[in-house]
Amino acid sequence: MDALRLAWAGGAPRLRAADAMARRGLVTTVSSPAGTAAVVGWVGSARGRVTGARALLDACDRHGSAPPMPAGDYAAVLVCRDRILLTRDEQARIPLFFRESGGRVNAVSTSARALGGAGELDPRYFCRYLTGNMAQPHTDLTPFTGVHRVLGGEVVELSLAGQLRGRTPQSARPATGAPAPAAGGPCLDEAALDLRLALENAVGRRMGATTACHVSGGTDSTGVALLAARLLASGTDGPGELVLLAGRFSQGELATEQPYLDVALEAIRRHAPAARPVIVDADDVADFDDFRHHAGDADEPHAHAFRAPFWSRLHGEAAHLGCDTLLTGCGADPVADANPFHLHRLARTGRLRQMTHQARAWAEGSERGLRDVVHSYVVQPTLPLTTERITALSRGGTLLGGLGAFARPPWLRPGFARAHGFREARVAESRFVFGRRPEQSLYDAANYLAAPDPLSWHRAGQDGFFLSHPFLDPEVVATMSRLPTAAAFRPGRPKAVLRTALADLLPAPIRGRAVKVPFDDLYARGLRRHGEELITLCRCARHPLVTEMFDTETLCRAVREAQLGIGDAHAWDRLNSSLALVAWLEGLSAGS
Repeated sequence: MDALRLAWAGGAPRLRAADAMARRGLVTTVSSPAGTAAVVGWVGSARGRVTGARALLDACDRHGSAPPMPAGDYAAVLVCRDRILLTRDEQARIPLFFRESGGRVNAVSTSARALGGAGELDPRYFCRYLTGNMAQPHTDLTPFTGVHRVLGGEVVELSLAGQLRGRTPQSARPATGAPAPAAGGPCLDEAALDLRLALENAVGRRMGATTACHVSGGTDSTGVALLAARLLASGTDGPGELVLLAGRFSQGELATEQPYLDVALEAIRRHAPAARPVIVDADDVADFDDFRHHAGDADEPHAHAFRAPFWSRLHGEAAHLGCDTLLTGCGADPVADANPFHLHRLARTGRLRQMTHQARAWAEGSERGLRDVVHSYVVQPTLPLTTERITALSRGGTLLGGLGAFARPPWLRPGFARAHGFREARVAESRFVFGRRPEQSLYDAANYLAAPDPLSWHRAGQDGFFLSHPFLDPEVVATMSRLPTAAAFRPGRPKAVLRTALADLLPAPIRGRAVKVPFDDLYARGLRRHGEELITLCRCARHPLVTEMFDTETLCRAVREAQLGIGDAHAWDRLNSSLALVAWLEGLSAGS
């Protein structure tokens, strides 16, 4: 989606924002003696879009080098008096790209597709994309040759003529995390107070005039909605409206979530009686509904396009009611729980007895075997690619059995993988996911894994809002990342700090929940309904890269196996990503 564009005419920069996006408040353009800034999204707070855009422009004018970037959900182009800056916030929800040739940038846009050509595809990107769900948003590569991604937290500096002067990564700028903990570390109650304050700030920053909240009946989404209701009731941020958005299933596994949803809605409305519940009947929705549209029209291949029909149904209701922001509970699982990769730190620092003791407690609390816990959080982060190879050999016999997050899918042709750097891509991705310190890399990876919402971006023009994720707010992440394991981990009680932080708000049935029903039923239903269509899509694909890249008959066999329930979450993710790529390439062919 081309929300803003920077181009050059007669050697002078010309900055343009899409009129429809500007009318809906999704793009804010401000000018001052310092220059002109166009901001997609919001800086500082969702309600103070103009103020935040001006503050960002003034900050860039005051600093000779790249300034520290404030929090928010935004991509921004700033045309200052003596330079041009391109930047995104650290969460990197809103994309930004530039086309460069010979050290000169000749166009900038929020759409890679608007800058690239269907005949200028970069095969290296597709190898990186196929290594896992997190691969594309945190790398410079895009599907199109010569088109580059501005990374999260990065500042790209250009001359007024478009000459590329430099790229300042996030790590090169001063950190803005929470202060160091007190000596000895906080106890559970102190940690809960810190998290409660950080979450309240994160929710408050994201609330608009009409705020929608996803409510599923789980701890995370219910907690966000309760905090939003409390803030509205207090009137701290001025008047506003609250919409409670939920999907209802009357059959299948997901029907068992309905009692929790009812309890959650009742608790939220006690704090905000005027909150408007919008319950969307979703019994007729299945994954992969209208898959070619959802996957084929996206700006980039969208690994989670299979789930788009359900979210589109909910987002359409929020758009109909005029909501200008939509809050989710995404990110709470990895961010607001105890960090299991603490076990890796104990092992690599030689504290093996302490690691074994804590791993045993972790296994008992999560109802897993000790060997499984050590394998997942100590061995695999140390040797991820070797571990995956051994697992695949031990679970052989099917295409999806043992297929992990980084291994080459059997349907990806070996010649294509060798020619375009799949091995290098999976090494790079495994280093990103685990890093030298997996306990820190967890939070970086969670930012891209927990909330993959290209769907929100693709639909923003018609919906009038972007998704926003309070649990992935930098303040919340910093608060949790500085906690010692002793303050966050309680055997048998996942997300203990979060439950304690929201103890006065969460109703008892939700506060005591240990697990939620996953969306596996929706996925199985989608494969039963659309399996033959997906196989036909693969076999009839016309784009030459599909047959160059994939053994389509092997890919079709994988679809058959998934229909039978073979595989696990990792294997299905690899299959879903490949199917989305086929649909995207076909959409690219149709568009060209």
